[in-house]
Amino acid sequence: MRILQERSTQSRSDGFFRLLTLIGAGIILVLMALIVIELVLNSRLSIEKFGFRFLYTNIWDPVRQEFGALSSFYGTIISTIIAMVIAVPLSLVIALFLVEMAPPAISRFFGIAIELLAAIPSIIYGMWGLFIFAPLMAKYVQPFFKNISGNLFLFQGPPMGIGMLTAGIILAIMILPYISSVMREVFSMVPAVVKESAVGMGATTWEMVKVMVRYGIQGMIGAIFIGLGRAIGETMAVTFVIGNSHVISTSLFAPANSITASLANEFAEAAEPMYLSALIELGLLLFFVTLIIQIISQLWLRRVQKTMGVQ
Repeated sequence: MRILQERSTQSRSDGFFRLLTLIGAGIILVLMALIVIELVLNSRLSIEKFGFRFLYTNIWDPVRQEFGALSSFYGTIISTIIAMVIAVPLSLVIALFLVEMAPPAISRFFGIAIELLAAIPSIIYGMWGLFIFAPLMAKYVQPFFKNISGNLFLFQGPPMGIGMLTAGIILAIMILPYISSVMREVFSMVPAVVKESAVGMGATTWEMVKVMVRYGIQGMIGAIFIGLGRAIGETMAVTFVIGNSHVISTSLFAPANSITASLANEFAEAAEPMYLSALIELGLLLFFVTLIIQIISQLWLRRVQKTMGVQ
């Protein structure tokens, strides 16, 4: 009888816990729906006037009330790509070094240092980028790329220090702690028997690393998309160094803009209803871009799981 009572109590506790989790998940869905509704309602003027033309036009003229998101979208994508190209390989190398090659004392010290980098506010990165890093870019880095590239279209224009390249590098520094910390945890959870088996079969260090990467590929993909989400939604650091120009240029030295930088710079002074509506539509566009990235990441993870035989 006592056992039946304990099972009944446990069943009620499980049911209550399941209800709490369902309520929590439902609240998240409701909040997301409310955000979308609010963004759509407040960007209605812009949507009705410009339609799909808002996505592919490069005009941003508050005086004539003509707006297009292409320049902001272009700057967001290019600066994010630069950041990911730099941060992902570096994060992978750092994580492998800390887990496999560094002595325990060094691994702990640098592991804590990397995690502390993630706690630095983005505005500090932006100020450091503007006052310290941008002058270094203008004096050394940009002239170097300009000289070795042979006047390639990617490195044309005067070395001003600010621009898409600088913004991408600052973003890479910002997201590197997130990606490397997660990758480090992923590699540290690889069972010792897996590595010992590879070494026992005569694998070199590089071949053992490939085994570890294959074992932790799902966690690595998750880390990459965490960094991607952080980079694509970053505001203040990008605003300081990207140049804030609604002009599309193939040169990485040229000043550009991003969706978040446009919102940060212009939202407070958007007095006209159409101007404000266009800015809110930029926010709606960023929301859908982030949503699409999350969907792609989940589909990719499922494909990887199926390839590896994980149900």
